[in-house]
Amino acid sequence: MSVPHVLIIGAGSTGSATAHDLALRGLRVTVVERGEIASGTTGRNHCLLHSGGRYCVNDQEGAIECIEENLILRRIMPHVLEMNDGLFVALDDEDYAFKEQFLAGCAECRIPAREIQVAQALKIEPFLNPRIKAAVQVPDGVFEPWRFCVSFLATAKKNGATIRNFAEVQDLIFQGNAIAGAKIFDQRTGKTESIGADLIVNATGAWAGMVAAMAKADVPVAPTAGVMVAIGKRFNNMVINRMHKPHDGDIVVPIRNTSIIGTTSWRVTQPDAIEIPQDQIDKMIEAGQLLMPILKKGVQRGVMAVARPLIASANVDARDFSRTFEAFNHRKQGGAAGIITISGGKTTTARGMAEKVSDVVCAELGIHAECKTKTTPLISYREFYN
Repeated sequence: MSVPHVLIIGAGSTGSATAHDLALRGLRVTVVERGEIASGTTGRNHCLLHSGGRYCVNDQEGAIECIEENLILRRIMPHVLEMNDGLFVALDDEDYAFKEQFLAGCAECRIPAREIQVAQALKIEPFLNPRIKAAVQVPDGVFEPWRFCVSFLATAKKNGATIRNFAEVQDLIFQGNAIAGAKIFDQRTGKTESIGADLIVNATGAWAGMVAAMAKADVPVAPTAGVMVAIGKRFNNMVINRMHKPHDGDIVVPIRNTSIIGTTSWRVTQPDAIEIPQDQIDKMIEAGQLLMPILKKGVQRGVMAVARPLIASANVDARDFSRTFEAFNHRKQGGAAGIITISGGKTTTARGMAEKVSDVVCAELGIHAECKTKTTPLISYREFYN
């Protein structure tokens, strides 16, 4: 009996982690990505390894997923992470009043959190606003997006997976009412070819609706953009968050030699054509400087906006969409057989998303294979090209 072949569309964090999971389960795996690895949402995000603290009050499901995956990633890929922790700080009386609710949310979501003295927080982070009223330490961290994805892909390759970047899906191939593969345009050779597959995983994030439409299916993915401003100097050691419900400009993430201020949130229809309004940039800079006045002295290195692949909820503002994830088996929803979409979530929860969609893939193919990714260390991203 031949080994089933799964074609994964998308080599962001979710597609990369799914390739690793399915290869470990013994399936034949091919990943196609229209650009470079991590060139979509994953490569233009905050680089934040979430503790779940941002969501522990208003999105506890998403918060629990974050802290559970945070702890797993620390074990399986420490070479990619900077485990520098984070501080949630209260800037005014309203923030301070939110502190007890925040600490209760952390406890309910099993997020290790401890209040520290303001003097200690200012000693750790001397560029913090000196007028902060409280500080809580949580296990936030930082990752490098390309290395994050390539570590998963290097391990998948070691287990037999084929990875093809600059290979864009132009259409899906049908056999009757079922999908049997995809037509791929290879941007390096300029040639179009067909790749057959027993099952396709649509892991294209904010672009998931476009791929699903090729399968004559709908997914409730709401591309939701956010502006981030990179300052060309690292002013903080830890991730600095404002202690209130997620809002615009309430976080400064240190990554390499930059400080990234973020982020806003609004729905978009074209993830490839996001305009960045100047007022959004100004809002980020102003809000970031409230947390860390030193940012006024920094030089703006760049501005970026990218669409998050959030699961839409009726009558809910984009800012309040849950950060949880979902796998959609389109056959069971009355659509074409042979394709499954995974979307939502965050880079922090990519491994968990991969486990969920891989379980669905195996069930659809009638395969009994346990997930091993919680305990399997990833090899170095440096091994990808070897």
